[in-house]
Amino acid sequence: MLRCGQMILAQALVCRHLGRDWRWDPEKRQPKEYHRILHCFLDKKDSCYSIHQMAQMGVGEGKSVGEWYGPNTVAQVLKQLALFDDWNTLAVYVSMDNTVVIEDIKKQCKQPGRESRSRAGPCGRGEEQASGQSCPETLHLQSQRPLDWRPLLLVIPLRMGINSINPVYIQAFKECFKMPQSCGVLGGKPNLAYYFIGFIDDELIYLDPHTTQQAVDTESGSSVDDQSYHCQRTPHRMKITSLDPSVALGFFCKSEEDFDSWCDLVQQELLKKRNLRMFELVEKHPSHWPPFVPPTKPDVQTTGAEFIESPDKLFESEEEFEILNV
Repeated sequence: MLRCGQMILAQALVCRHLGRDWRWDPEKRQPKEYHRILHCFLDKKDSCYSIHQMAQMGVGEGKSVGEWYGPNTVAQVLKQLALFDDWNTLAVYVSMDNTVVIEDIKKQCKQPGRESRSRAGPCGRGEEQASGQSCPETLHLQSQRPLDWRPLLLVIPLRMGINSINPVYIQAFKECFKMPQSCGVLGGKPNLAYYFIGFIDDELIYLDPHTTQQAVDTESGSSVDDQSYHCQRTPHRMKITSLDPSVALGFFCKSEEDFDSWCDLVQQELLKKRNLRMFELVEKHPSHWPPFVPPTKPDVQTTGAEFIESPDKLFESEEEFEILNV
């Protein structure tokens, strides 16, 4: 599932920098943004979305290295790793309790304009004084500037049944692939993780990352042999009814208008036409939930697995149970 998480995130970054219409052509020279995206996923510890970083961040989610990840855990790992990625400035929102909160997403995606942070202010030292505090003139200018929209990767973990997918969800599930914001679906079968990209009739189209290939050597130079990073064979197909009910829907919204358009599509195609909804879309943050705090980058330069107090805690269960004799 870690590799599938890389695939859905890579698709979001391609849409963010190269556009949805971009297609890989091995005979053509690729743009520099493409190579930079590729370097984010190399199997090296210093690549921000490498398998090493994802496994290390998973420790903070209660998963020891080598343990099976579900779609929700992978989504949480991507959300945390994105905080350390200053280049893509991607906002990763993972829904909770099958509910997407519009207010929370807009709160997370809106931030002070990037130009205001990089432009020198009246203090003469960028936006901050030597003491590290913003000067009053700069704060006043920032408050008058419009807020930017950070590109959004929206992940919605769902369970569409108990042991198998409930047939009442199948049509709504198909509609998700038709949306222009669709970024694929994380899912699979028991102990088999796939990245789903579409459907034909009652069959899902998916990519399977579990193919052993030669490691990519990047030590000799900056260029990367990218053949193995692309699907050069016919994608696989499987019956929708064979799908494990635990999945995670992915959507990419580059702008606020794009997100508003997605909300309209969800209302029209998923909520109003279906008696049994896959998920809820609400305007305001539910009052019975804890307050929403947008995730921010920690004041460290590491993904943080080493902050665990003792190695023994890597293998402790999140919950402890005791059998009581009545």
